[in-house]
Amino acid sequence: MGNIPLWLCIPFAGLLLCIAIFPLVKGEWWDKNKGWAVLIWSLLFMIPFAVKYGAGETAETVLECIVNDYLSFIVLLFGLFCVSGNINLEGDFVGSPRMNTGLLAMGTLLSSCIGTTGASMLLVRPMIQMNSWRRNKSHIMVFFIFLISNMGGCLTPIGDPPLLMGFMNGVDFFWSLHLIPILLLNIVLLLALFFVVDTNAYKKDIADGLKPEVLENKTPIRLSGAKNIIFLAMIVGAVILSGVLPQISPFFAKNIHIYGEVEFGYASLLEVIIILAAALLSYKTTDKGIREDNHFTWDAIEEVAILFIGIFITMIPTLLILEVKGGELGVTKPWQFFWITGFLSSFLDNTPTYLVFFKTALSLGFKDGIQVTGGFVPKILLMAISSGAVFMGANTYIGNAPNFMVRSIAEENGIKMPSFFGYMLWSISCLIPVFLIDMIVFYL
Repeated sequence: MGNIPLWLCIPFAGLLLCIAIFPLVKGEWWDKNKGWAVLIWSLLFMIPFAVKYGAGETAETVLECIVNDYLSFIVLLFGLFCVSGNINLEGDFVGSPRMNTGLLAMGTLLSSCIGTTGASMLLVRPMIQMNSWRRNKSHIMVFFIFLISNMGGCLTPIGDPPLLMGFMNGVDFFWSLHLIPILLLNIVLLLALFFVVDTNAYKKDIADGLKPEVLENKTPIRLSGAKNIIFLAMIVGAVILSGVLPQISPFFAKNIHIYGEVEFGYASLLEVIIILAAALLSYKTTDKGIREDNHFTWDAIEEVAILFIGIFITMIPTLLILEVKGGELGVTKPWQFFWITGFLSSFLDNTPTYLVFFKTALSLGFKDGIQVTGGFVPKILLMAISSGAVFMGANTYIGNAPNFMVRSIAEENGIKMPSFFGYMLWSISCLIPVFLIDMIVFYL
């Protein structure tokens, strides 16, 4: 395909600016017309690409992106969103700084067990409900995104898709446990900061005369729709199988031919089928009253589905440029891998970004380190790439899909979330200092 011209990245930048600006200046218009914006920017990439490389090459490139990247991505999100919406945690929880900090800590650790999306969708509604009495609470959801929707997924391939990609390329399943010291440091720093911020906000709410409703007969803690945990396990199992089966069974290493060189693996097809079956069974077998108690709607997953298909399509040239030029960036040191992987993961899909720099590290020709498919990668470089991809997805709303979903659900429930740039002010002021500490302690 040759060198991809940089100007083909303009539609991606244009779509990101629309996502950032229009909700601020034309919010109601944007809600009704974001699908058209996605279509226009996608066409503004595809038409020039077709003129330069041909309609067949364009169709193959876009289809490859939709079939092998977007489809698995959105099916997994849909499955977890649907199943978690059928689980309701009931009880008299009061959103105090201590309770909020405890739930954030628990959710962060849970993210590595059921994925950042699974943990986010499972805990976002209880977090919203227990703080419903408060006025100053948008910061709670910001730290929720930082910790549960991103950082907590760093310990297993189940936690976040980049680590699953590493597992599929020969990284040991439990290797990510090497990131425990970094995660614990970040949890301590961010939870301490959150406790201070939330305590100040809590005092303001109390001073304004707001009080949680105190009931004489307290409702005991109860989990409704608990059987859906089985369906969550089905989804997690499907993700693991998609990575394991091609390695142990020749049948599941085969692919279905779609068009040109575009193929879809039998293992990926099985994953999609299991996830959709889990979502359908969950929806059909759960009392709709549980969804009503959760204030469940399809709006959040609909918004993510529309916006992210545009993001996936328009970022194609950026990823192609990275694949060609990634090795020429002069990135050789752990701190460089940490920051460049993280920075690009803040705006691009962190899975292909991880893969680009994973391959870049392989191309350096190390003779020892962690043995993976195709060679060796030093432990410290793999740690830097992995933590950069997972942690810095928290820097923007588009860095990781759960970020957008948490924001959408919070706004559905009356929480005024920061704008795109407002959120980045939070991430720059709270996360970047933590990442600088990570660099100094672990990567210099």
